Amino acid sequence: MSSTEASPSEATASSSTVSPRRVKTDNAEVSEDQVSIKGWVRTVRKQKTLAFVEVNDGSSMSGIQCVLPFDDVDEATLKEIDKLTTGCSVNAIGQIVKSQGGKQSVELSAKSLRIVGSCPGETYPLAKKRHSLEYLRTLAHLRPRTNTIAAVSRVRSTLAGSIHAFFQEEGFNYVQTPLITASDCEGAGEMFRVTTLDTDDVASLPRAKDEEGKELPGVDYGEDFFGKAAFLTVSGQLGGETYASALGDVYTFGPTFRAENSQTARHLAEFWMVEPEMAFADLTSAMDNAEAMLKSVVGVALDKCDEDLTFFAKFFDKGLKARLEKLVNKPFVRVPYRDAITYLQEEIAKDPSKWQFPEVEFGTDLATEHERWLAETKFESAVFVYNYPKKIKAFYMRDNDEDGGETVNAMDLLVPGVGELVGGSQREERLDVLVEKMKELDLDVEDYWWYLDLRRFGSVPHAGYGLGFERLVTYVCGIENIRDAIAFPRYPGNAEF
Repeated sequence: MSSTEASPSEATASSSTVSPRRVKTDNAEVSEDQVSIKGWVRTVRKQKTLAFVEVNDGSSMSGIQCVLPFDDVDEATLKEIDKLTTGCSVNAIGQIVKSQGGKQSVELSAKSLRIVGSCPGETYPLAKKRHSLEYLRTLAHLRPRTNTIAAVSRVRSTLAGSIHAFFQEEGFNYVQTPLITASDCEGAGEMFRVTTLDTDDVASLPRAKDEEGKELPGVDYGEDFFGKAAFLTVSGQLGGETYASALGDVYTFGPTFRAENSQTARHLAEFWMVEPEMAFADLTSAMDNAEAMLKSVVGVALDKCDEDLTFFAKFFDKGLKARLEKLVNKPFVRVPYRDAITYLQEEIAKDPSKWQFPEVEFGTDLATEHERWLAETKFESAVFVYNYPKKIKAFYMRDNDEDGGETVNAMDLLVPGVGELVGGSQREERLDVLVEKMKELDLDVEDYWWYLDLRRFGSVPHAGYGLGFERLVTYVCGIENIRDAIAFPRYPGNAEF
């Protein structure tokens, strides 16, 4: 016998110790092989001769039913069955067979079951009854075990993967821009400060001084870690523009932060943004790309997340699937801001008392009720509103030549059920115009020297947009509160977990 060959006894011993192949419940198919199902117990039903244990491993809404005939399982399994409680983790081994019941197509005919982690039923916060989403936010570490949050998480994962796939297939390069910045992209000042100075000892903070050494109000951040004031970014756009000026088409996809004291169902302090930037592009290019991207990723969700979307349609939004299919199949409407204002004024004039914000004119920053009326009632469609007044948009947006710069080449995409989902613009590529706009907004030109260099050296027309990822998740899932669209929501007064 060759030294590399196993003896018959060794081969037998080796095969007997091979663990059964683990199967995820979303891929469970009838097979004669012994397989392993690992997950958490949802329900236990015991009868005289057998027990039914519903196990969910997170890969699907339904999980799988494990059938344990008392005559076919070992003694250890019988003892474990008596200890089973909702929430405990288990490893069940058996064959996937065609189900005898009508609720599922397959089930596990189990030969053994072992408890991996016990779960005391008397103290487990997630009893079988339904809980409000508000209550579940206080249990963010356990809420992924509920049907709703698990379904949101699976849809979110699918959307994230399909966003990357879309841009990669379109030839975009994925760029990771910094989370710590000295630049305020929006010029709004609502930023979280990053510092290593000992703010608990106010007396020790270095004071700002003038040229003569006299103390000024405020802190000298030249003594801080980065040698200047630093913040958590509100956008990866400015960094994205630098790489678009070399690689052509790029996108960022990462966390952003805004210190806006808002407790609405639409805002988070920490959220994720998808931000493509395209060189040699204008506003129409940005709208075309945003429309194609959304049609693609929502289409993938409809195809891959049918079970979860069916759940959301049943419990949250009965018209969800029809709305998503309409977005995929119907061209988006495009309407100038001036026309949108006219449509709103005509509608509001019929009964101003129905509106929270009835005063609408050129220069009005549209409220959610205005956005939703345009998308849900006026056009019954996703709608791009473009060419916004310059005074209500950010400094980097390109002035429109045709109206003397009164408006900028900017757009917002409004969708039924949410309102604004995407915001974008053609960027101002003309150095002299951009510098003047920055001065008008009291932005320190020296802080943006590198951004202005892009206009000094080989400037090109370019455009991009930002998609609030959590807003997309709420839209696709039909849920109302953005705090349920992210694992651990951060908002004023809350940074738990």
